[in-house]
Amino acid sequence: MLLSELAGLLGLELSGAEKEITGVNTLELAGPTELSFLANAKYEPMLKTTRAAAVVLEKKYADQVESALLSENPYMDLGKAMHVFSKPQGCLDGVHELAFVHDDAEVDTTCTVYPFAFIGRGSKIGANCKIFPGVYIGEDCEIGPGCILYPNCSIMAETVIGAGVIIQPGAVIGGDGFGYAQVSGKHMKIPQIGSVELQSMVEIGANACVDRAALDVTRIGAGTKIDNLVQIAHNVTTGEDCIVISQSGVAGSTKLGKGVILAAQAGLVDNINIGDGAVIGAQAGVTNDIPAGFMGAGSPIQEKGKFLRSSVYHRKLPDMGKKISALEKRIKVLEAELSKGK
Repeated sequence: MLLSELAGLLGLELSGAEKEITGVNTLELAGPTELSFLANAKYEPMLKTTRAAAVVLEKKYADQVESALLSENPYMDLGKAMHVFSKPQGCLDGVHELAFVHDDAEVDTTCTVYPFAFIGRGSKIGANCKIFPGVYIGEDCEIGPGCILYPNCSIMAETVIGAGVIIQPGAVIGGDGFGYAQVSGKHMKIPQIGSVELQSMVEIGANACVDRAALDVTRIGAGTKIDNLVQIAHNVTTGEDCIVISQSGVAGSTKLGKGVILAAQAGLVDNINIGDGAVIGAQAGVTNDIPAGFMGAGSPIQEKGKFLRSSVYHRKLPDMGKKISALEKRIKVLEAELSKGK
């Protein structure tokens, strides 16, 4: 694709010479027909050494390269360019004869269903969905248009999925919530008879789990992105456009507001509320409600500034311990000398 054509598609201004673009790469690795980007000022020196045909960057850097696409948000616009050059996975069209589709299921004629996928009784699959090998879709599920279900993910019965949802390999949507009652020292299973709803444009990462509700529904808000290896427990609800990063866990009936960010390995107890726009740092332990706009880290969680100050002192603890021990010894010596004086 000519650089001028790409500029038109992205709505960006072309600065410099026309080039032919065949793909996208980093400043370090890009070849003479590839597009790159500068989104962080610390990589500015690489503009002098990159072999990229053109660079997506802010206007103030344009004089350092032969060809550029001028952008106010280079990282976002590079992402759009990657959509242009990316090759969608898959090589089949239609419903393969080795897929199992129940007679009472409805699969739109525009869908692709790969071998060894299973679609249960009463389920409805919307237009232009791709269902890869090994996908299990249980009874009475609803899958909206334009969804992609990658290999070996499981969609348990009565799950509702909105338009444009992506579910990565191995994810489990609608498995039983972790519900048990103590009876004479034994664990009696409590049936989980609710469901799961993934609203439009949600993405679920590989081997992540979103449990069905004990009652009612576990709901993931539109535009929310859930990373690999995340656990979302029964009856959790999230607002729109949340980010939940790898290995985080959200316990039952906790509610996340709009735009909440949980960094990696954050852990949230059950039945708490996280306000809109809150940011929870990596490995944070959250045991209480969090107000909207709060930024915090640590376990138990602290406000960001307090956590950073505490971290400074925490690193100094070994030296502080030595100083305290030395002071204690000096105090004992002084006390001994004072007692002799008496």
